[in-house]
Amino acid sequence: MGSKTVSINVALETIESLDVNAQAYISEILSKRIVELRRAGISKRAQEAEQSYKRGTVKRGNIEDLWKDLND
Repeated sequence: MGSKTVSINVALETIESLDVNAQAYISEILSKRIVELRRAGISKRAQEAEQSYKRGTVKRGNIEDLWKDLND
């Protein structure tokens, strides 16, 4: 087993030893953190897309143009 797997198992065992309210609280915190990480990822991709647009490296067109580019 890798060290990350062992660490995750230890964390899960520790959480299991807590009462249900504490477990629910941890679940809530983790869910919010995941949402924030996803938002940060979306923001980063949006910034990269905007920079590409400003550099003129973004292709524009309709589905037919896309299909043509994919098949060329």
